[in-house]
Amino acid sequence: MSQLIIQITDTAGDTRELTLDQREIRIGRGKDCDIQLRGWRVGREHAKLTETREGWTLEDLGQFTGTWVNAQRIVRYGPLSFADQIRIAGVTLRVREVDGVAPAQRPHPTPPPAATAGVIHLHAATPATAATGAAVATTRAAPHAPADPHASAPVSADVLAVQARHPWRKHVHDQLLEVIDLRRRDLTRMTDAELRIETEKLVREILERFTDLPAHIDREALRKEVLDEAVGLGPLEDLLDDASVTEVMVNRADEIFVERGGRLERYPLAFTSDRAIMGVIERIVAPLGRRIDESSPMVDARLKDGSRVNAVIPPLALKGCNITIRKFAKNKLQSQDLVNYGSVTHDMMAFLKVAVEQGTNIIISGGTGSGKTTLLNVLSNFIPDGERIITIEDAAELRLNHSHLVSLESRPSNVEGRGAITIRELVKNSLRMRPDRIVVGECRGGEALDMLQAMNTGHEGSLTTLHANTPRDALARLETLVLMAGMDLPIGAIRDQISSAVDIIVQQSRFACGSRKVTSVTELTGMENGKIQLQELFRYEARGFGADGKVQGDFYGCDAVPTFYDELREQGVTFDLSLFNRRAA
Repeated sequence: MSQLIIQITDTAGDTRELTLDQREIRIGRGKDCDIQLRGWRVGREHAKLTETREGWTLEDLGQFTGTWVNAQRIVRYGPLSFADQIRIAGVTLRVREVDGVAPAQRPHPTPPPAATAGVIHLHAATPATAATGAAVATTRAAPHAPADPHASAPVSADVLAVQARHPWRKHVHDQLLEVIDLRRRDLTRMTDAELRIETEKLVREILERFTDLPAHIDREALRKEVLDEAVGLGPLEDLLDDASVTEVMVNRADEIFVERGGRLERYPLAFTSDRAIMGVIERIVAPLGRRIDESSPMVDARLKDGSRVNAVIPPLALKGCNITIRKFAKNKLQSQDLVNYGSVTHDMMAFLKVAVEQGTNIIISGGTGSGKTTLLNVLSNFIPDGERIITIEDAAELRLNHSHLVSLESRPSNVEGRGAITIRELVKNSLRMRPDRIVVGECRGGEALDMLQAMNTGHEGSLTTLHANTPRDALARLETLVLMAGMDLPIGAIRDQISSAVDIIVQQSRFACGSRKVTSVTELTGMENGKIQLQELFRYEARGFGADGKVQGDFYGCDAVPTFYDELREQGVTFDLSLFNRRAA
């Protein structure tokens, strides 16, 4: 163990030195930190220095203001030398060993060949000199790093390779913009295919001029990454092609998370800058006629495959441009897929199929990311062919296989604040389009009243979703949405409307393990003493979690037959009633 001298220069220019003789040194404003810094921008545990056999390594602990080395934001940087300037919230730190030898000047032990293969020295990865090597660390973590920013995990060779390419990618991207500007190319007149071909040609020319590109940098991987960021969706391209990824979350340029199997994990690639993220957002929203700027810093959009996109930019997004993409499966899910996943039983799906075919009005209730839209898509495809269906959404996600389908999408206001078309206006207009069924992607405002009126005036078999945690909560939420219509209706009249319009509430839930299940199928049976009466037909009872971390439980029938079955039986239609018996599915 060697002693380390840390030279600290505060924002006023005063310098002090500390001598420490431990292998790990914590920096922050907390009382337990070895180096205590003042200021609201300093985290309780902001960063740490760790002694390794190569020297001292600096690691950021995930604070908002970040840790900087040589004017570059880092996550992990090393080995440090006295020439490296560390900055934390305006305070400058330099390190040297007590014998006067800078940490990075110590002889490095030669690692065994097995460990050397594919491992890249962080300082060697920069396009200019070793001193600018901090940009290597702008990618935040390994592919399967935990979400906890304080947890450190070993970095794989693949991730190091990605990190090593990052400064070169930024350098090539900057060169590309200069070349395009010098050649006065009008890219707006090109098709997407022509633009990609032209850009790829320019990127190849730039890379050919880089004779000093280190041997460990994969030129083809670098070319693809630069091209994707210049004319595509950057690091998101591969994620959108990855069938195992269901959601993509960009928190800032160097912080990307993905959801796989219901669990979040860090993704090693990063954008080169916020400007690059902004370019991706604009490429997504421009073809849809939408805009995003400081006066309108939020936007909902969709990709060509139907995936839903939400973007937020500064000044609302404090850490930088933010993108959230909820992917659509390339292969459209069928009812049997949900049964195979354990989200629902065959008996429950058989009942829901009958309910849709017989024209009952259904609300799918659930939390964010619980699978409401997926289930709505499956149930909508049970609508008999030949009926005229009108779908209404904020961002078109539904994919129905029907010969008589009209899809409508709301529109935000333009730059002057005019021209907005709301979901409510579309619901009202759909009533003049002779619909047999109306399917609203999500009720979240006053359109709930118009939806209820449509259900009550000859448009049976309509479907929609809303956010609620239980069927009873869904009714309360629906009452609130109706009040948002501004009609000043008494609560009794609203409940009468709901009880006469809605037939079935399907409750969808997402568990901590990422599993999504239909936890309740409930029928509305009328009003009693001013309260809507509910009758549960199916339920899911969880028993806990198994050894694999997945929720364990059983689906049950509730020994109750829906009232509309009695009406159909009077008309001579017979059904299998045994599926409502209380038994584990």
